[in-house]
Amino acid sequence: MVAAVAGKACRAGRGHSGPGSLHHRAGVKKTRLRPHLKKCWTIPPTANAQFAAAMEDVLAVYARPHDAARPVVCMDEKPYQLLGHARDPIPATPGQDLKEDSEYVRRGTCSIFCWVEPLAGWRRVDAQPQRTRTDWAHQVERLLTLDYPDAEKVVLVMDNLNTHTIGSLYEAFDPAKAFALAQRLEIHHTPKHGSWLNIAEIELSALTRQCLDRRLDDLAVLNTELAAWQQATNTAQRQVDWQFTTQDARIKLRHLYPNN
Repeated sequence: MVAAVAGKACRAGRGHSGPGSLHHRAGVKKTRLRPHLKKCWTIPPTANAQFAAAMEDVLAVYARPHDAARPVVCMDEKPYQLLGHARDPIPATPGQDLKEDSEYVRRGTCSIFCWVEPLAGWRRVDAQPQRTRTDWAHQVERLLTLDYPDAEKVVLVMDNLNTHTIGSLYEAFDPAKAFALAQRLEIHHTPKHGSWLNIAEIELSALTRQCLDRRLDDLAVLNTELAAWQQATNTAQRQVDWQFTTQDARIKLRHLYPNN
């Protein structure tokens, strides 16, 4: 390890001064432009009352104790591209890894819906060909009639996507049914640029790492894989222990509060 570090130092410069020296390079690094790098904001960089209000609303929901009559459920969705192999992979053998051609064939796209009850360790995931308003509405119908038929209300946390509205229920169902479904929902939206507050997004990240790290070229095959992941995860009853509180937000993100 020492030799490797020494080798890098020698390549960086032969002396202690001049344009090739380590001191000079370190000094330039702080001020030079780096067009190959970028930063993406996940929270507003300046005071934002609307963000703070929505954030505290969601954090208050997460602080509630478990209530079977009013379960807290988070939902999110992600686009997924179905990909096939242009050439058959070469199977793994002892001492040889699986080999895949870098070329692939596009088989279309779909949307993966993810529903999570953090305190119960329950998830439901499935892929649909589209993510229209009616697709979301039918997902909600399933949530209320099959997943939680006995719940008085489902407390639903999700982002502000334009399909995630009560109006979508009225596009999919007759007014009486849409109204009945809507009355059993208590909706809380995460703030814009605050998707990190959605526990379902965290679950989708875990799903991607654990289940979607390979090419899948068929919607039915994808749903089979999702169902296997869902069953294994629900059997383990892995709960989500959310630690970030309103008090934490007021200290660590105090720059977001205009009057702080």
